[in-house]
Amino acid sequence: MSTPVSAKNLPDKFREKADMLRLKDSFKEAVGSYLNSVLLDRNNADTYLGLGVCYKNLGKLEKAIENLEKAALLDPEKFDIFYELGLCHLKDETPCKAIKCFIQAIQLEPDNPDAIYQLGLAHEQCEESDMALMIYQKLIENSPTYINAYLRKSYLLTKMEMYKPALGLYLDVLKINPNYTKIYSDIGLCFDKLGKKTEAKRYYRKYLSAKPDGEQANKILKRVETLRKLNKTEHNLSLV
Repeated sequence: MSTPVSAKNLPDKFREKADMLRLKDSFKEAVGSYLNSVLLDRNNADTYLGLGVCYKNLGKLEKAIENLEKAALLDPEKFDIFYELGLCHLKDETPCKAIKCFIQAIQLEPDNPDAIYQLGLAHEQCEESDMALMIYQKLIENSPTYINAYLRKSYLLTKMEMYKPALGLYLDVLKINPNYTKIYSDIGLCFDKLGKKTEAKRYYRKYLSAKPDGEQANKILKRVETLRKLNKTEHNLSLV
């Protein structure tokens, strides 16, 4: 015979059930249990945090932000609240608000690389590339195996046509993870832009070998053929 749940413990029971549903990605069902918990106890930050995460994953950003802000008022010392709030503002394309949230999250957990990385993305959304580059560099220095920082900094440098430093970072990624084959095309592009056709073709071919059905495969195949023809033409001219 099951032990009856006291009225005092009901909010916790609803929240625990909701937490389990959320962890199974059953966000819609979890919302119902969280709301039942809120009806009985409006002073629990974890309940509003759970609600916010569920609404975020259901694409209801306004409701997500509303509940996460309630959670922040109830528990201003909880990292997850400000981190999730920052993610919502990024999705909502309000990056200046996201920056404030990620800064608060970092103040609570100064060494959390995910929060620092998201802060960089928020500065990118604000079109503050220099600030984003500085953040990614600090992250690389403090968390040298955090690959996303290398990738994002490389991406920005490539956009700025700074191919040599971008190439160095991409090659660093392969030192950390030699099987990170998805960046072969990026390495090939950097070599290509730097006029190093042989190296460019080598990495383009490595990409095609690793990802023959990749979304860039046709484009890269055409570029390899173009480089091959250029090389043949240059060779013929050198014989004249």
